[in-house]
Amino acid sequence: MERIGFIGTGEIAAAMVAGLTGRGHQITVSERNGAMAAALAAQFTDVAVAPNELVIADSDVVFLCLLAGVARDVLPGLTFRADQSVISVMVDVPLTDLKALCAPATEIAITIPLPSIAVGGSALPVFPDSPALQRLFGDTDLIIPCAAEAALNAHFAATALASPILDQMREGARWLAALTGDETASEQYVATVFTGFLRSMTENPETSFTDLLDSLATEGGLNATLRTHMRKAGAIDALIIGLDGLKPRLGLSEKPG
Repeated sequence: MERIGFIGTGEIAAAMVAGLTGRGHQITVSERNGAMAAALAAQFTDVAVAPNELVIADSDVVFLCLLAGVARDVLPGLTFRADQSVISVMVDVPLTDLKALCAPATEIAITIPLPSIAVGGSALPVFPDSPALQRLFGDTDLIIPCAAEAALNAHFAATALASPILDQMREGARWLAALTGDETASEQYVATVFTGFLRSMTENPETSFTDLLDSLATEGGLNATLRTHMRKAGAIDALIIGLDGLKPRLGLSEKPG
């Protein structure tokens, strides 16, 4: 059994709690988002709500799920222990700052959970590697240790792909629904198409995106035709420009490593 605490109780914290419940852990969430904390405690019998100070006192593994500005205000007033593991899921708070904010704790790491962690099968880039994260999520999610903080930050940027890609999937489903009259079935169809492709990659790590694209590259085929149109329209260039625009915020002006 692990004693796990969450400082900050937003959507990502709630997803992580959902992924951890029912496995014999003692989970304590902070009161900061009272409605979310109360909902988690009502839904899961192994989740309790407490003030930040008690969350720290009653936990051996502490997840930090605050906005950067809030963290710099809140964390200095909390008393961490040297034997605690601290895992931050916060953007814009580098490891050097975390070491100062969470002293005397020394086992400190940063990771990037996504909402899918609630059901498992998520990817968790982490720097530095975290034994606590491996223990808690290694059996259900893909842990990706990063060699440097810059490499982790590059993963932070890559998570931003989720919104534009989901946006395109939604618009494609709406286009389909306009022709079929069934919005729900259209969304399920588009989701299932992509689930099938991505499953082939997770089941066979040797399969690459290039392999999948090659399988859809029949000259004159529907997929190849739309892909060519999207590239000519500048969709890929816009994506790369957008990703590059995130580099200054994440300290990625140079290549990681």
